[in-house]
Amino acid sequence: MSPRPAAVPYRKLTAVSADGARLNVEVHGAEDAPAVVLAHGWTCSTRFWAAQIAELARDHRVIAYDQRGHGASPLPATHAAYSTRALADDLEAVAAATLAPGEQAVFAGHSMGGMTIMAAADRPAFRERAAAVLLCSTGPADLVAEATVLPLRRGRARTWLTGKVLGARAPLGPVTALSRKILKYGTMGPGSAPDRVDACARVVHACPRRARVGWSKVLKTLDLRAGVRALTAPTAVLVGTADRLTPPVHARALAAALPASLGLTQLTGQGHMTPIEAPEAVTARIRELAATYITVGDTRVKEGA
Repeated sequence: MSPRPAAVPYRKLTAVSADGARLNVEVHGAEDAPAVVLAHGWTCSTRFWAAQIAELARDHRVIAYDQRGHGASPLPATHAAYSTRALADDLEAVAAATLAPGEQAVFAGHSMGGMTIMAAADRPAFRERAAAVLLCSTGPADLVAEATVLPLRRGRARTWLTGKVLGARAPLGPVTALSRKILKYGTMGPGSAPDRVDACARVVHACPRRARVGWSKVLKTLDLRAGVRALTAPTAVLVGTADRLTPPVHARALAAALPASLGLTQLTGQGHMTPIEAPEAVTARIRELAATYITVGDTRVKEGA
């Protein structure tokens, strides 16, 4: 079963980042409902969160945005505009444009979206906004070295070849039976339903080649371990046991290093695209965090939580 299409956005706006980059933002749900901010991953878009938006917007205000160069957010103008600093700037801009002064939200990031949260973790504005965090299918460093997309023993040869594959400049082209098979192998669990594989493929293939390549260079060398140590909001970690892009070794390290870790949820047999592969589990974890750490009508985190 494919994710249900998202409801018509309650509000659509443009957030402007520190360097002038313009970001497409959608706000779903009632303005006075508990807020959830969703940051998608590499090669994805707000469409990736369709199932979470459709379910959570019933009783939450769901804020989803396109990372720069993805979806309806324009491509960066320069190579320097691809950086973890830019990701953090963008998240701050989205929060400032959508949350009331003093209002807190649950921030959920998948893959590069989780890295975005880690990149912003030491910023006072983010710390004030974050009631709780979900890091979903992500990692802070050594992404290429730990990826198991290629069936080779860990080492320099696998790292080099993996970097070449993930940074390939060739256009993805239209979605075909072969491309769906390749995407499923690399990014999803072996038992993923065909309609969910197709949903992922359509999102990924829509990503502009320049954005895919530009961000692949950032992911290849990033090191956000300092951001993990600075992430003081209560933080839950979730990963699929069959994740080849950010294997569970990352999730276990995150859960152990986070200052306010809420533990690790491992989804048996699921791959990297957990919000689409296991939408109910991801949505439930976000909902649980909002219910625990956000008080309706009060922007403060619950005492003692």
